[in-house]
Amino acid sequence: MPYNPCVSISPTNPATNCISEPNLQDAVTLKTLIRMKRKGEPFACLACYDATTARWLSRGGVHVLLAGDSAAQVVLGHESTVHMPIDFAIQITAALKRGAPRSLIMADMPFMSYHTSVESAMINASRFMIEGNADVVKLETDETFAPLVDRLTRAGVPVCAHIGCKPQTSSVTGGPVAAGRTADGLEQVVRDAVALEQAGAVILLLEAVPAEVTKAVMNQVKVPVIGIGAGTSCDGQILVVNDLLGMTDVPPRFAEPVDIFGQRIQEAGQLWVDRVRMGTIGGQAYSMRAGEKEKLNQKTKGSINNSDPLHS
Repeated sequence: MPYNPCVSISPTNPATNCISEPNLQDAVTLKTLIRMKRKGEPFACLACYDATTARWLSRGGVHVLLAGDSAAQVVLGHESTVHMPIDFAIQITAALKRGAPRSLIMADMPFMSYHTSVESAMINASRFMIEGNADVVKLETDETFAPLVDRLTRAGVPVCAHIGCKPQTSSVTGGPVAAGRTADGLEQVVRDAVALEQAGAVILLLEAVPAEVTKAVMNQVKVPVIGIGAGTSCDGQILVVNDLLGMTDVPPRFAEPVDIFGQRIQEAGQLWVDRVRMGTIGGQAYSMRAGEKEKLNQKTKGSINNSDPLHS
């Protein structure tokens, strides 16, 4: 029998035992984010990796969900994001859209999926749009990627340009480090932001930079800016959902958990071990249909009689 997410009891809607209406009453689009930026209303973003989590986050009102290449680490168990398979990335992007159709879904193009040539980048980006049903495609970039962003934009692919700290690149060179911590570094991040906006990027994602860098970028660009470890002046904020829920053993310095789900999962596992050992697994047992037990008893008696040597 296929899994049905509506079979568990929900105190929110006991009549149907299933929450059916997400808190996002209208679908979030790029226009939504632009409108929120103009009004000074911050929007919330999270990276997650499956339809079920996406569904609950959308019900919580999260505007943007990123199918992050961090899945290489938190889902597949690799040491860095460079090991993210493109086919898996496309599949989880589509999963988020199925789970949260009203959230804006952002794809994360993996390491070397857009570096070898413009043609391969175009093909891979189109796969995220067509197979992954993405609303936006994110690339880790600097100003040298402006021609590629321009080409993608003119082809109709909405691009989020990821600047500042770039985990894909930094994982190859020894691990992520903050960007823009010098005057020259600040100026470079700003140049990257301006060049990529001019090339057509519809969103910027700014990672691991001092607040001064964020303010300088915000003063120079008009597109929405999402921050992660970039202070509070960005238009939107994003974290990895595992970091937010306290499921990461060593979270990044900018991630403050709102709960301790990791410990809760461990405790749930321990309780299940105890239930199994004691034979108290819970739930409701299945029973035979009315009259079928009597039929089984009759068949059992007949089988015993037929095997009796005195009746052979």
